[in-house]
This record gives sequence, structure tokens and C-alpha cells, in this order.
Amino acid sequence: MATTNIWQQFKSLIPEGMRIVVTITAKNGNGTSQARLRDGSIVTVKGESVGVGQKAFVQGGEVKGTAPELAQYEAEV
Repeated sequence: MATTNIWQQFKSLIPEGMRIVVTITAKNGNGTSQARLRDGSIVTVKGESVGVGQKAFVQGGEVKGTAPELAQYEAEV
């Protein structure tokens, strides 16, 4: 049965979890990789499909694919 709650319908359009861009720093050989966040901290993520030195999308602690190499800007408001 379809829900009539408009908020639930809207939430179903948005994927669960936040997607972040990381730089892969190492492949661990056990199905995980080391990744560097924008703030410089290192995390371990599931997946080895993206090469070392490349940017990747990570969602829910898992590599979802290669991210494009785009210029990065920071603005103070």
C-alpha cells in the first residue's frame, strides 16, 4: 500500500546516508581501502575499486565510485 504522507514520499526520493568525497591513499588487500578526508584525517572504507591517488565517493562507509577531479574553493561567509 502506498503511503499518503507527503514527507515519507519525499524522503523515499533521497538516498540514505551522506555522500562524501575522499582521496584513496592505499588499498589494504582485504576488501578495504585507506582514504583521506578533506580535513586530512584518514579513515578505512569498504571497497577497492578506486585507484590510489584518485578521488572517490563514499556513502555509508563504502566506496560507491570514482569522483571527478574538480577545483575546490573555500569561501568564508
